[in-house]
Amino acid sequence: MAENNYTEDNIRSLDWKEHIRLRPGMYIGKLGDGASADDGIYILLKEVIDNCIDEFVMGNGKKIIVKAKDGMISVRDYGRGIPLGKVVDVVSKINTGGKYDSKAFKKSVGLNGVGTKAVNALSSHFMVYSVRDGKMRKASFKRGELVEESKELDTDEVNGTYVEFYPDEQIFKKFVFKKPYIDKMLWNYCYLNRGLSIYFNGEKFMSKDGLKDLLENNIDGDPLYPIIHLEGEDIEVAFTHGRTYGEDYYSFVNGQHTTQGGTHQSAFREAVAKVIKDFFNKNYESSDVRQSIVAAVAVKVVEPVFESQTKTKLGSQEIEPGGKSMRAFINDFLKVKLDNFLHRNPDVAEIIERKIKQSEKERKELSGIRKLARERAKKASLHNKKLRDCRVHLTDLKNDRREQTTLFITEGDSASGSITKSRDVNTQAVFSLRGKPLNSYGLTKKVVYENEEFNLIQAALDIEEDMDNLRYNKIVIATDADVDGMHIRMLLLTFFLRFFPDLVKRNHVYVLQTPLFRVRNKKKTIYCYSDEERQRAVSELGKNAEITRFKGLGEISPDEFKNFIGEDIRLEPVLLTKGASIEDILEFFMGKNTPNRQEFIMDNLRVEKDLEEELLKEANQNLDKAS
Repeated sequence: MAENNYTEDNIRSLDWKEHIRLRPGMYIGKLGDGASADDGIYILLKEVIDNCIDEFVMGNGKKIIVKAKDGMISVRDYGRGIPLGKVVDVVSKINTGGKYDSKAFKKSVGLNGVGTKAVNALSSHFMVYSVRDGKMRKASFKRGELVEESKELDTDEVNGTYVEFYPDEQIFKKFVFKKPYIDKMLWNYCYLNRGLSIYFNGEKFMSKDGLKDLLENNIDGDPLYPIIHLEGEDIEVAFTHGRTYGEDYYSFVNGQHTTQGGTHQSAFREAVAKVIKDFFNKNYESSDVRQSIVAAVAVKVVEPVFESQTKTKLGSQEIEPGGKSMRAFINDFLKVKLDNFLHRNPDVAEIIERKIKQSEKERKELSGIRKLARERAKKASLHNKKLRDCRVHLTDLKNDRREQTTLFITEGDSASGSITKSRDVNTQAVFSLRGKPLNSYGLTKKVVYENEEFNLIQAALDIEEDMDNLRYNKIVIATDADVDGMHIRMLLLTFFLRFFPDLVKRNHVYVLQTPLFRVRNKKKTIYCYSDEERQRAVSELGKNAEITRFKGLGEISPDEFKNFIGEDIRLEPVLLTKGASIEDILEFFMGKNTPNRQEFIMDNLRVEKDLEEELLKEANQNLDKAS
């Protein structure tokens, strides 16, 4: 029998900062390096700003100043300021805060008193000071440990709170803050808090018309009709129909962007279809009503329940404990407000019904093709094994690794073979392309079902019926760093942007960065992702170091590939900048614009300088043939 060594000595109590640092995922979700919008470094920033927003909502302070430089973040609000005697406690004692009184903060973003403590514990440098009525108190920390605390000082600064922090590189390895992600976060705060001004590195963010502004700034191209903007107590919605496929939603709870939706988003999807069908007194398919819809919904909930500390998905079934259900609340609101709007605006109602009938016609035309496509996809996945699946899927709500799920889309047997042998079979899947995909620019969705490669990619992702069925959190394009690889990358991006733009808008699509060179001597090996890194490696290891140029993914052995798709994986997110038009992007990539595309390839194709001219010429020849 095994000896029982479970004694009192095995029992250990962690203090607050030790627990946060040991289990950071419990407090800020996944860690990451800043390549994803939901990586931990952005959650740290959000936790600090959330406190400023709560001050604004309570009527204190209309301006927030955010600065970022070389990984250091600072946030200054002009609210009431933390009570000076509690400055240290508020940022270093769990379950300490001013939001437990539901009368004062009953619809607050953060209610658990953890946020800034997590930022403090997970930062190698953290400093806070508070100003109240001509007095100031300051404290600085290192990884949650108090380093210095000032006495109460006189100051001529305006009331408010200042926080600065540098994420701990022991936890967030090689992190980089990406401006587009911070911009999006700050814009969302402004859309939901009209009258608030946020300055980020000198740039001003402010919204006049709330969710209407959000849609105007994010919709692709011109909408079919002017945005419908409806407001009520504790609810605001805005929506229209666009010209792209799919459904696109922006949902919020108490100012928090619920990127994974939740009960409020589901209730809106159900209610908007029902009210529109009832208005026309027609039993249209709900999917036809919602096809190409672009919508934003924001609700205020008393003591909201989220599915995680990062608050990305609402779980509350009621608008307040013991109150009306979320479904009833949103349905009742739209039943009155939207129905009234459609009666007062018959021209808009006519456009909506025309759009529904168009979607219905297209769905019926595709029904036979879809059935055949599904059968082909099942046979292909069984016999051709194009997809080497992983064990965990994004839809597996019970698995805490689902956010790590990744699908690598690669070309050729050698490249897919290397990734397949070196991957984590629990969370990483591989889809192997056969040759170059079709150029889908200007084509209809019929091609998705008729083209074998596109049909199988769609089946692998499981997004035909609903984007919420997406099986992988990250879709990674893994192609060679050469002309053909760039071309395949463009063709895949064209496919996603044309037919499934939400994958890009929701930050699911990435490009895998793999090293161009290996520089090594007998003592050390350095992998280099650019010519500049190669030169630095040669300087470090000496001129006699062995230099290997990787011309394709297939040349990298499975043992080496583990280094590039493991913890230190380098992913470049595919981002749409504010106001970018997908149609304009596709025209740029795949249209007849050779000079502009030539300049793009010069700037973005990672090849050695002495090969650029020759490769550039070949790239344009290939791209023009595809167009």
